[in-house]
Amino acid sequence: MKHAAVLFSGLLSLLCLGPEATARPHLTDDEALERALAGESALQGKALKQAISEAEAFPLGHAKNPVRVSQPTGERSYLAQLRCSDGEAPAYERRGSTGLSPFGNVMDIYLIRCPTGTPQSSDVYMDMYHKGFAETRPVPGFTITP
Repeated sequence: MKHAAVLFSGLLSLLCLGPEATARPHLTDDEALERALAGESALQGKALKQAISEAEAFPLGHAKNPVRVSQPTGERSYLAQLRCSDGEAPAYERRGSTGLSPFGNVMDIYLIRCPTGTPQSSDVYMDMYHKGFAETRPVPGFTITP
């Protein structure tokens, strides 16, 4: 039920974005919603590859280069693999959905805290509409376990 609430929240945000949502890669609102429900990015193919390439100019986890994952389970799986400077897993909490990613999708933002290590706290932006994709690189300041 919690997963459905997260998905619904993201979809509601998508529908409430108005002109920005429809300015994405010439998708109708129905097409954007259909892709989101399928866990797919609004951008696909060459357009997605180009957007990923451009996003790499920013640190991973930044609003302009969110961590790409597949669905809420992908977000949690990625976060569970992060390690603070002391080797401990960070605590994290979802702060909500926010704006569109460079890939045309609603992003989630997580507050990540390292109680005994560094960084003490970080905001990490994530884009969960990359069906089948699992990021393997850590966000700055962290390491990642396989």
